[in-house]
Amino acid sequence: MADMAAIFGEGGLLARHAPGFTPRPDQLRMAEAVAALLSCDREDGAPCTCLTVEAETGLGKTLAYLAPAVCSGKKVMVSTNTRNLQDQILHREIPLLKKLLAPNLYAVCVKGRQNYLCLYRWQQLVAAQADSLFKGGKDLERLSDWVECTQRGDRAELDWLSGSSPLWQQVCCQSHFCLGSDCPDSAGCFVAQVRRDAATADLLVVNHHLLFADLAVRRSGCGEVLPHCDYLLFDEAHHLENVATTCFGRSFSRLQSLELAADLERNARTTGLTGRQRDAVLSEVAALTAAVDRCTAAFPAQRGRFPLDWTAPALTAAAQEAEHLANVLDNTARHLCDLAASAGPLWEQYGERTAGLAGLLREILATACGANQPDQDANAALDIPRTGGLDSDSFTFWYERTERNVSMAATPVEVAGELQLSLYASARACLFTSATLTTGGDFAYFFSRMGLPADSPALRLSSPFDYGHRTLIYVPEPGFPEPASPQYPHQAQSRMEELIRLAKGRALLLFTSRQAMEAAHAALESRLPFPVFMQGEASRHTLLDRFSREIHSVLFAVASFWEGVDVPGESLSLVVMDKLPFEVPTDPVIKARMQRIEEQGGKPFFAFQMPRAIFTLRQGAGRLMRSAEDRGVIAVLDARLMTKGYGRHFVASLPPAPLTHDLARVAAFFSQKTSA
Repeated sequence: MADMAAIFGEGGLLARHAPGFTPRPDQLRMAEAVAALLSCDREDGAPCTCLTVEAETGLGKTLAYLAPAVCSGKKVMVSTNTRNLQDQILHREIPLLKKLLAPNLYAVCVKGRQNYLCLYRWQQLVAAQADSLFKGGKDLERLSDWVECTQRGDRAELDWLSGSSPLWQQVCCQSHFCLGSDCPDSAGCFVAQVRRDAATADLLVVNHHLLFADLAVRRSGCGEVLPHCDYLLFDEAHHLENVATTCFGRSFSRLQSLELAADLERNARTTGLTGRQRDAVLSEVAALTAAVDRCTAAFPAQRGRFPLDWTAPALTAAAQEAEHLANVLDNTARHLCDLAASAGPLWEQYGERTAGLAGLLREILATACGANQPDQDANAALDIPRTGGLDSDSFTFWYERTERNVSMAATPVEVAGELQLSLYASARACLFTSATLTTGGDFAYFFSRMGLPADSPALRLSSPFDYGHRTLIYVPEPGFPEPASPQYPHQAQSRMEELIRLAKGRALLLFTSRQAMEAAHAALESRLPFPVFMQGEASRHTLLDRFSREIHSVLFAVASFWEGVDVPGESLSLVVMDKLPFEVPTDPVIKARMQRIEEQGGKPFFAFQMPRAIFTLRQGAGRLMRSAEDRGVIAVLDARLMTKGYGRHFVASLPPAPLTHDLARVAAFFSQKTSA
């Protein structure tokens, strides 16, 4: 292992050859800790070695773990939560490290299969369009030109085509469409190519969802998605519990079923079936669509997430219709597999996909109401892998109705046990890093949720940014109404306007609910003399681009904009958070986790709700300082920071900046900026 001081230290390799690099002692400290982690050679059966590092914004944590990974000489997998960080690693850090440290470094980014073109599905689309291919719009023509020249088949190359576009959904790779070695286009398959590349790569860059999907598949005994890797580095690690929750759970939805029906209908009309065969498939489609509609209509009309208890009177009809839908799916699966004998392996794939959906629905049906377990024999005849029954003590069951969908889900109450069995049992070493992993200065919450021992090795490294002189934290004065007060919305909106005017726009307003965001936007849009944007009016990329370019603009946002927004410079000089970001305690998953903590003798508010809110608050506050030259105000319009005992924990988790209740001081701060 190379000497990290020779890379990160004063007069080191980066200081000499990387433009703009400034040596930071804590960056070197992190790099040395990661190098030590990667040097461990665990014997078979020995516990996984884990290191947790909170590295605040500006430290340079990405290079601090990549450089020792490259120098280790071992196959290392880096997992991120966002595509932006993947792109940064591949297009900024990796070229630098190849130039300075490892000219022969082979790094490969592996994405979910839906990110790649399926040549077989593309040929199907071409055949269906026939002579009208290039009369169907410019998108089809541009896609055809791209298919002729692409080397990777990666949708990221198509900056003009949304990944969720109907056109891409018709041609992307999907596991339930894959014909494997029977595929006539298997020789040029882009997914197979990237898997071959991954097997020989020195450094793999993946995302959390793909990695945990791989762990879940391995646990079920149904193969693997990624090559095995002993050394795993998780960046943006504060997302891991939520991602693991999704991947280790089960879900069934109306849209899944209708997507299947649409695919069956399209292929019945375009793949050369006989008239009798086509009519039989279309009859199955009609029966499936009708069963889906009946099941959807049987659920209560109220939108939102609710507990799924099939014995509840309000869900009696829904339980009956869900059972009917499962029967229809089973029948359709058998008919499709029978059709495969004369019509080809495509229909066997559809049969397996349909049986898989039936199995998911029956699994949720059986466990949520204690009825008989799913019909294993019916699915065994179709060679459909089973994941086993769901332990009702380990999962919470819920359904959600939205404008377009009804979904049913089984979610693990805790993921720590799954991580012990899947992640820690298979890896030699894991790094967990993020800018926000502590609450009140310790890692207790993160360790408990991730199933790590309380004394696990950890580093907490502060930001090198000068918060004390370049930022100000504003909390309203005593007497300001708390969020539960009827006077709060009007007072908060008025205070937002005052702050925005003092900052001359340049403001990102973060809300804890879409309703609050829309109400504030409606109240302030006509009163503000600045360009005003709101999440939902355009794509995230478009909004952030306009907000960044139009310096004195204002952006109203919610949810995902609390993190991942990177707007350095003058355009973002004020971050306003409307209130402390507590999650809705009536959400079935949140409620189940709180109940579990209570059953174990803990206090859910302090052990679960408050740490999660602190994580989100810290992420929101982190939107302000994106470079050492940035300067501005963080405003939290929630008097509970000062009036409630727990408020001190939130204040202690905010950046180390002066705190004021005085708008005059905010005005003076921005005036100083202007005069400077």
